[in-house]
Amino acid sequence: MKYNRLGKSGLQVSALSFGSWLTFGMQIGDSMAERLMYIAYDAGVNFFDNAEIYANGESERVMGRILKNTGWDRTSYVLSSKVYFGDGRKKPNQTGLNRKHIFEACHDALDRLQTDYLDLFFCHRPDKNCPIEETVWAMNHLIQQGKIMYWGTSEWSAQELMEAHMVAKDLRLIGPTMEQPQYNMFHRDKVEVEYSQIYKTVGLGTTIWSPLASGLLTDKYLNEFPEGTRLEMKELQWLKEKTLTEEKLNKVRALNKLALDMGTSLPKLAIAWCLNNKDVSTVILGASKPHHLEETLQSFELEDQFNPELTEQIEGILGNKPKHPQY
Repeated sequence: MKYNRLGKSGLQVSALSFGSWLTFGMQIGDSMAERLMYIAYDAGVNFFDNAEIYANGESERVMGRILKNTGWDRTSYVLSSKVYFGDGRKKPNQTGLNRKHIFEACHDALDRLQTDYLDLFFCHRPDKNCPIEETVWAMNHLIQQGKIMYWGTSEWSAQELMEAHMVAKDLRLIGPTMEQPQYNMFHRDKVEVEYSQIYKTVGLGTTIWSPLASGLLTDKYLNEFPEGTRLEMKELQWLKEKTLTEEKLNKVRALNKLALDMGTSLPKLAIAWCLNNKDVSTVILGASKPHHLEETLQSFELEDQFNPELTEQIEGILGNKPKHPQY
């Protein structure tokens, strides 16, 4: 396993990490969740990602029970949660980034995860109804109390990120260390273009999610639509309609052929492609079956094959290379 610094911080995170979205407390049972975490940890994964909204808090409860049972040294892994959407409760102040909800969400996450502190705490989305000063102050208070180590954002724009940093600088507080954006072969602009200057200025770290584009970048959807996949879930019908277009499937077929010609699999190629981006701190893997996780954990094997020729082949298939603005 390789380890990268998280942005400009001194914290080291495994280049491949493991997340529980849509699986823990929903798709799989506790015993399977525990087996998957052991596979990840034994492979060198040291970052486990979670959020208050995942299974309305049940995902954190499952992970908390597993971590308690393993007896793993708490200093050996990095644990996260996220605040914004709430845990299913929808009354005023039970969602958002106001000081009250941030503090209560943190305390609830600590209780569910059975830990004394969170290493990473993300603002899961920007909150248009809350002053950014209030959010920055609340995160700094949690850092001062020793309840979180670093705070960050998820799916914030570059403008919103820099506003948080400007507020932090003016008030002599700590700005966001990391951002958790979606990033894969079909979703590139934010990571590759929008944030391009922020990596250089404030040293943004990235913990990217959906490297396989919700399973599109596998061979499972190339023929008939299979049963038991996440895109079959009722609450994800919008994602299914957006993801499984004929144009994208034709590109996936070409990418799959390229992977097979290389003697590898499409999932490994897609994740290795993400790892090849120097601005990616860690790629969050998700899995409901052991052999899927074991496969994607081997994506490092393709590192030496990412030369200009392979990159050009992939770009030729995708046809979506983002254009950088002229400064």
